[in-house]
Amino acid sequence: MNKTAQSVWENCLSFIKDNIQDQAYKTWFEPIKSVELTDNALYIQVPSKFFYEWLEEHYVKLLKVALTKELGKNAKLLYKIRMENTYGNKQPFTEQLPSANRVPMKPQEVDAPFKNLNPELRNPFVIPGIRNLKIESQLNANYSFDNFLEGDSNRLARSAGMAVANKPGGTSFNPLLIFGGVGLGKTHLAHAIGVEIKDKYPEKTVLYISAEIFTQQYIDSVKKNNRNDFIHFYQLIDVLIIDDVQFLSGKSGTQDVFFHIFNYLHQNGKQVILTSDKAPVDMQDIEQRLLSRFKWGLSAELHQPDYETRISILKNILYRDGVEIPDEIIEYVARNIKSNVRELEGAIISLIAQSSFNKKEVTLELAKSVVEKFVKNVKREISIDYIQKIVSEYFQLDLETLQSKTRKRHVVQARQLAMFFAKKFTKASLANIGSQIGDRDHATVLHACKTVDNLVATDKQFKKFVEDINKKLTL
Repeated sequence: MNKTAQSVWENCLSFIKDNIQDQAYKTWFEPIKSVELTDNALYIQVPSKFFYEWLEEHYVKLLKVALTKELGKNAKLLYKIRMENTYGNKQPFTEQLPSANRVPMKPQEVDAPFKNLNPELRNPFVIPGIRNLKIESQLNANYSFDNFLEGDSNRLARSAGMAVANKPGGTSFNPLLIFGGVGLGKTHLAHAIGVEIKDKYPEKTVLYISAEIFTQQYIDSVKKNNRNDFIHFYQLIDVLIIDDVQFLSGKSGTQDVFFHIFNYLHQNGKQVILTSDKAPVDMQDIEQRLLSRFKWGLSAELHQPDYETRISILKNILYRDGVEIPDEIIEYVARNIKSNVRELEGAIISLIAQSSFNKKEVTLELAKSVVEKFVKNVKREISIDYIQKIVSEYFQLDLETLQSKTRKRHVVQARQLAMFFAKKFTKASLANIGSQIGDRDHATVLHACKTVDNLVATDKQFKKFVEDINKKLTL
């Protein structure tokens, strides 16, 4: 017998009825109508957006179990929400939204070994003095592997993340360091690993924290004279996720305490996951002993997404928000916003908002106007002043030194690089570039550009300077 939307939903209702109270069943499930069944996706109609939100918040797990029993592990649930039309047309219309299939993260309880510890062991996340520690994972359940789409730009990092989630602390990827530029999905992937671990191993204590908050907690522990409690708390964690670990740069006290926590977790088979905007080899002012530990496991880089991946990301966002847009518009957005996923998502959300608020149809013309404004907003104008600022910061010089008459080799090279990039990225004349960078003449700028070209071809370290600064200027 072929399955129909009606038969599948009736079987689901039979299961649901046995697992909730009668009143809840009558209120939240009797008004639902089954609409359509396509492959492994069941469409149900609910009376309002509030109804949809309530089901997603309170009954999504039950719905997922019931549907999986009927349609298998790849079952999908989609809602059609019957909306009253307030714009004169008497006919109601429907809005379509997929189920998130996600329940909020529950607090994790950990019994701390108080025999060996101060009985007032403090959880830096809550008021001190609680003996049975309730630890919020700080994970965002919306950041999952399901909506972290795989492409050539992230395949290694995503696959390594899945391996760690399947066997935390039991793979050679410990620590797992995910690095890459702004907006490429480092934080999303870190959360996704944590969320997947909590799904598979509910008994494991997972904690996500930014390096900045970790540092602040450490400073507070030193002020309150409970540094040991701070260390002991973090030693209770099974999976520690630290975001933006490059912020530990130059903070020797925090690096020292993290070194001890890291050693303990690693030796006891616990998993450490780190994210950073640069590879370990490029991190500055991080102690060598920490850097060497960062290299113990796997360092996986996230690159800018290619065209196909950008298309998939946009389609996924639109599916998630229940919006349909013609393929030519999706392709236009994907072709014109290339830098990172965050900007891509921002552009499509801006497009949807423009269409919705102004009651305009999503057309190619509307897409062009939104993308043009968006790209203008995100692209920084590269001026000679900005180039000098970036070069000075990179070589840890002040602007006066860069523009001075000194002939010290490292300052001369920095000055020549500033001239080289000014010629590359601005339309200024050689004379104008020279006058703004230390009041030099056009011949000096020409000589500087030739020198940089020669050194790039013969000096590996200098070539790396050029690549690093180029990356900073074009981010």
